[in-house]
Amino acid sequence: MSSQPQPFDRQAAERQLRTLEPLLGTWRIGGDAPGTVTYQWADMGGWIIQHVELDSEDGPTRGVEYIGYDTETSTLRSYYFSGTGELLRYTYRLDGTTLSIFFGDETSPAKYVGTFDPDFTSSTGGWQWPGGGYQTTMTRIDGGDHHSGRV
Repeated sequence: MSSQPQPFDRQAAERQLRTLEPLLGTWRIGGDAPGTVTYQWADMGGWIIQHVELDSEDGPTRGVEYIGYDTETSTLRSYYFSGTGELLRYTYRLDGTTLSIFFGDETSPAKYVGTFDPDFTSSTGGWQWPGGGYQTTMTRIDGGDHHSGRV
């Protein structure tokens, strides 16, 4: 029995990506790795792109992340390309005001969980993994009108 790839469901992709619209904009990150992140639509709207500029005691972290719809899993998957050449995969989920970002898939014990205020202007949360983790804050710097495209 051969496994056939699932056809791309553009409407499902649009619905899922729109759940992340509250993230659009530039955020100041506080905590152990301060800096800024910016979420914006890709030009054709099929992806949300995150630009990352953080600093920690281990040195600077720079990278770009592409978040899109995965038809096979019906989830929002991302690929993070670090400035040092690492390629990491995550799964995003925003339920109400709770943002979860899992390293790999949703069964991973390594994840970020944060809670936004009702207006999506700030968030507190943290990364956690077996044996470690750290807390972060996010504060919106701009209004988030980064709609350069639509799905």
